[in-house]
Amino acid sequence: MLSGPSGVGKGTVVAEVRRRYPEVWVSVSVTTRRARAGEVDGVHYHFVDDAEFDRLVAEDGLLEWAEYAGNRYGTPAAPVRERLATGAPALLEIELQGARQVRARDAGAQLVFLAPPSWAELKSRLAGRGSEPPAVQERRLAIAQAELDAAGEFDVVVVNDDVARAADELVSLLAAPSSETTGASE
Repeated sequence: MLSGPSGVGKGTVVAEVRRRYPEVWVSVSVTTRRARAGEVDGVHYHFVDDAEFDRLVAEDGLLEWAEYAGNRYGTPAAPVRERLATGAPALLEIELQGARQVRARDAGAQLVFLAPPSWAELKSRLAGRGSEPPAVQERRLAIAQAELDAAGEFDVVVVNDDVARAADELVSLLAAPSSETTGASE
């Protein structure tokens, strides 16, 4: 499982994993947020409305879910369970709240924290997105600081100072014998 603060590049690293290692299975999260430019439903996220998200929660259809910056994100449980049943690893891109839920459900899950090279770089990345108003950016920065403080809860910290290197390191962790489950969601 891959987690880290907003703006650290989780989506970019996961996209690089998909590009360089197409055999790696990556879970597609559901979210109530609107699609950003270039995002494709079913590829980047499953974009759902609040009613559908509520239904998934009520029917225990999510392995984990969290509210983040006014939107909800979750990992559909069935595809992950099916993948793990084959003995193959699953990569989940998830938020801190979700990582804690997964750890509570499965103590053997390998939690990987993606960290920025510096706080200044993280602030620059968030501001550079241009997809959110300043108030949302400030809220994301406050949450990001709390998430950085939680890095010690994770099994491994990978610094995203180079996307290709970070993707390679993540894939090597997926292939490691100790990784029975590995997962990531934003």
